[in-house]
Amino acid sequence: MTVNFKLLKSFVTAVETRSLSAAATSLRVAQPALSQQIAALESHFKQKLLIRSNAGVTPTDAGHELYRHAVLILGQLEQAELEVARKGSAIAGTVSVGLATYSTTSTLSTALLKAVRHEYPNVHLFINDNFGLVLSEMVMTGRMDMAIIYAPAQMKGVTLQPILIEELFFIAPPGTALPDGCEETIPLSALQGMDLLLPGRTHFLRRLIDNAFAQAHLKPRVTAEIESAATLREAIEAGLGATILPWAVAGTFAGPGQPIVRRVVEPAIQTTVSLCVSDHLPMSESAAAVKGILSTLVRELVDSGRCVGIRAPEAAEA
Repeated sequence: MTVNFKLLKSFVTAVETRSLSAAATSLRVAQPALSQQIAALESHFKQKLLIRSNAGVTPTDAGHELYRHAVLILGQLEQAELEVARKGSAIAGTVSVGLATYSTTSTLSTALLKAVRHEYPNVHLFINDNFGLVLSEMVMTGRMDMAIIYAPAQMKGVTLQPILIEELFFIAPPGTALPDGCEETIPLSALQGMDLLLPGRTHFLRRLIDNAFAQAHLKPRVTAEIESAATLREAIEAGLGATILPWAVAGTFAGPGQPIVRRVVEPAIQTTVSLCVSDHLPMSESAAAVKGILSTLVRELVDSGRCVGIRAPEAAEA
């Protein structure tokens, strides 16, 4: 017996509906025929794939593994059908792009939407602002075409292209009292004892900040952990505390007074921001077009000098 797309589709539908009868209805086949298809798969893989009970069906460990691969295979087939159908016509399709929370590159979302709309009006763009680990996992499994994430080291299943070096800044409510000599920079030691609003411990930037404090033998006073850029901005504007994040975050403030922004030094805190793509899944024509626009926007952002504390990776290595 040869495993084909029809069998994989039947199996995926059974897993997702958790019912052979519901799956048969969805697939418009008789339930006995569907049961035979599942049995044929189990015979081919020499593994029990589904556990049947009065409550329905659930996948075994082997079934979970087959489901993961089957979803990927069927997704590639669907994309192939779309690309073949559109061959020779205007570039079109859905492209998903992830932008790491708090990264300077998250300010490019509107510019990216405008550029794609102008250059490729038939491309539907999906933008996701999330954690780097979440985004890289989505890229690795084919649920997202590309993402810009914090990742200084290579990761399994994806290819990382460093696109900029980003420094972190102390961002505080207007009127916050600072030690003498902190007109442009502020030493990390001066932040000990201040109320800090930081990303959660799973966020890469939070680990970077915690490591900097630990190496300086200091302990930050974290009064809240906030994963939303909008909520963090409102909390700082309300005078609830300060934060340590990229300079671009300060540019989103819209209150009557501008926040206090100082580059953190002794030690400086910086990290690499990388473009993440799959190392094993082919990129569609529409995704490649969007990737080209995104790369251009990042280069223009670095060259323009609009955002303080960012530079090209080559400049960091010089």
